[in-house]
Amino acid sequence: MRFPNVLIVLVALTSTAPAQTAAKAETAPNVVTVPITLDQNRVIIDVYLPLSDGSTKRVRGWVDTGDSEPRMSQRAAKLMGLGISCGASDCSAPPPDEIIIGAMKISFRAFKEIKIPLRPETAATVMVPGMSAEIKIPSTVLRNYDVLINFPDREFSIGLPGSLDFKGVKSKMLVNANTGFIQIPSKIENKNYNFGLDVGSSVSFLSEELFEKLATSRPDWPHMTGAVGPANLGEGGDDETKWKLMRVDRLQYGPLYFTDVAVAEFVRGFSMFFEKNAGGALAGLVGASALMNYRIGLDYAHSTAYFDLGKTFKFPEFDVVGLILRPEQDARFTILGVADFDGKPSVPEVLAGDHLIAVDGIPVPESTMGQVCSLLEGTPGQERKLTIERSGKQFTVSAKVQHFLAESEENQSPKKSGRK
Repeated sequence: MRFPNVLIVLVALTSTAPAQTAAKAETAPNVVTVPITLDQNRVIIDVYLPLSDGSTKRVRGWVDTGDSEPRMSQRAAKLMGLGISCGASDCSAPPPDEIIIGAMKISFRAFKEIKIPLRPETAATVMVPGMSAEIKIPSTVLRNYDVLINFPDREFSIGLPGSLDFKGVKSKMLVNANTGFIQIPSKIENKNYNFGLDVGSSVSFLSEELFEKLATSRPDWPHMTGAVGPANLGEGGDDETKWKLMRVDRLQYGPLYFTDVAVAEFVRGFSMFFEKNAGGALAGLVGASALMNYRIGLDYAHSTAYFDLGKTFKFPEFDVVGLILRPEQDARFTILGVADFDGKPSVPEVLAGDHLIAVDGIPVPESTMGQVCSLLEGTPGQERKLTIERSGKQFTVSAKVQHFLAESEENQSPKKSGRK
């Protein structure tokens, strides 16, 4: 009789069905959406690092369309058991096979190495001083996917090519095949240029040549010296006190028309960095501060960008206390200088080399650059109590929030960025 064998087969099939269902349920998704934390306008998300024991570790990741090289902190590399080798100025390691965003595995297999800044052991979690991110997701990774950066709703989506349903007005984008760096056909003063798209930069930039040309021909556009507010990246060293800023009256960026766009002049180091990623001369780039009202879809496979207007709010970017700061590896903030306002130092009691200890009693060491900048923001005329350290002694000064890089009176009617 064969009935017992049949029963055994039926039982076996029944017992494996739940496992097959579970395996199907665990299939990796084609697209995921995760929350964004904006830190000085930069896109920071949760990333999970796969560890050798099969578990994962959550760290912060920096989404950067303007940098082609992956980077991570020493701590992140050690967590994944990567073999770190260090030279005199920096370190490197073999890249991880993948990282995880949401429940989606994002491949890093195309890289030969991943850069790791050389830091003291006490600063092993630092990838970039003043930032919480421990790994950078660069343009060379992003170009292999569909990407949606939703600034108004603070969401980031990434998916396999063809998986995202993009909305908004379309623009051709020029994608460097080697780096994934994006440029968008643009116009200023009816002249054609290509401008990069860099959500990893908190402010927009113009090439030195174009900046000087416009500054000379349009002296009525607001100008200032000193990287305050979103222009204070903390990565330009002492030179940030000398950076030139200007508001461009009108910038056509693909199908968009931005007004009163705050830009900084490319200094040589930054110019070389971005031209390397662009693969040639670069007229400038549009950074995150100009894009806060938009959902930006990047269809790399079809070289198309989508801009979906979500808000029409005009952000008071430069209503700040005029300190120019540099975050240090020991988590302190050095004051590099103070910007002038109406021809005088905006905080005359503060000297270059002082350290900012607290704002209105809130300690700033261990904070990110974005968190400190937000403490210095406000309504023009508001006072902030700054705790300053000089030569080991602390004291308090009162500093006013000022409206830096102000428009001229005839140009102060409400404006907004959008489609013509």
